[in-house]
Amino acid sequence: MLLVTGASGFVGRGLIRTLRQRGMPFRAASRQGGDDLFAVGEIDGRTDWSAALAGIDTIVHLAAVNQNVVEGSPAVLAQYRSVNVEGTINLARQAAMAGVRRLVFISSIKVNGEATARGKPFTAADVPAPETDYGRTKLEAEQGLRALADSTKMEIAIIRSPLVYGPGMRGSFQALVRLAQRGLPLPFASIDNRRSMVYLENLTDLIVTAARHPAAAGGTFMAADRTSPSTPALVRLIASAVGSSTLLLPFPPALLELGGRVTGKRELVNRLTRSLEVDISDTSRRLGWTPPFDMSDGLSRTLGTTQPAKD
Repeated sequence: MLLVTGASGFVGRGLIRTLRQRGMPFRAASRQGGDDLFAVGEIDGRTDWSAALAGIDTIVHLAAVNQNVVEGSPAVLAQYRSVNVEGTINLARQAAMAGVRRLVFISSIKVNGEATARGKPFTAADVPAPETDYGRTKLEAEQGLRALADSTKMEIAIIRSPLVYGPGMRGSFQALVRLAQRGLPLPFASIDNRRSMVYLENLTDLIVTAARHPAAAGGTFMAADRTSPSTPALVRLIASAVGSSTLLLPFPPALLELGGRVTGKRELVNRLTRSLEVDISDTSRRLGWTPPFDMSDGLSRTLGTTQPAKD
């Protein structure tokens, strides 16, 4: 049986749908519990997982904290470490003692960094260079899990994911969707970048593969869709998916970034202007995995449930 932590979250709900569709037995765990959810309470270095681990062969560890707050304060880093590092290692230790065969850890592309140079996508072989507290704590968790795997019989598989989109998504991608829906002119025509993302069902398909494939043991695998569009191309794909048209105007990306700094939206604007490209060729080679949906399909399936923007 498979244990899913963080089952009430966006990716967790998607993974549960995939497991049900495939008839795979699972136990879904979350902090507060609920309908069909096993309550484990606060997740940190003291959480008792013994009841949740009974009869479990494989774990997919999704539970994490990534608040939409300004990073850099000791309090934020301490909270991230408590859940993302101490909570993860505590679960893994108890799992190893309980005889769990494999733990699949859902990490983040932020372990690699925040941006890529043209023609140099992120790979699992890169030297990690996290720039955020979230990325740093995900890296610390990865390191702790590898050390634990070296001293126990439990296998570890790590998946680094970029932005995940799908029905029920929130955040900056949803904001971009709403801009495209309104059909207003957007100053993105001069942006020449590449942004990797992953459709929710592509990610859950990879998670299931990593949970079952013999070659996944001990590996770190990059997740992404097959293509990495530029921001202008992505806006056009979104507009096509929602049945609208959009006018893209030329505007210097450097001025967009300056505006982002002045308005306190630097990170959001940088996501629009800069590249973050992910190479999944090693994942495909080692696991025989290809994303089952291309981006246009993923966007159509996502935006079919998105409500039109309101004025």
